[in-house]
Amino acid sequence: MKKRVTGIGGLFFKSEDPKATKEWYRKHLGFNMDEYGATFWWKNKKGKDASTQWSPFAKKTDYFEPSTKDYMFNYRVEDLVELLAVLKAEGVTIVGEMQEFDYGKFAWILDNEGNKIELWEPVDSAFL
Repeated sequence: MKKRVTGIGGLFFKSEDPKATKEWYRKHLGFNMDEYGATFWWKNKKGKDASTQWSPFAKKTDYFEPSTKDYMFNYRVEDLVELLAVLKAEGVTIVGEMQEFDYGKFAWILDNEGNKIELWEPVDSAFL
């Protein structure tokens, strides 16, 4: 099995006013905002471009369900299909079905306290 988690892919949290929150972070902390939030670019161990996403969500979003928390972490992984098989065998709760886009594969699990976690096998080059 390859390394399970390779880094943080994103920090997602609920906000009373996502637009105002993005504007505050842009103005006061210099975040480079787009419609989703801010993308932080960095180099991975192999020297390739990689990113971490920071995104406020509407307070009433159902994207974090079934978790009742106001946040969700997104972790970068190397081989999502293999990891999901291992996690399933270990008895980890998998939420929904894996989804695939031109910028990567996504799946969701619950931790021991019921927090929803998003797993992402990225295709960082799709953002360049």
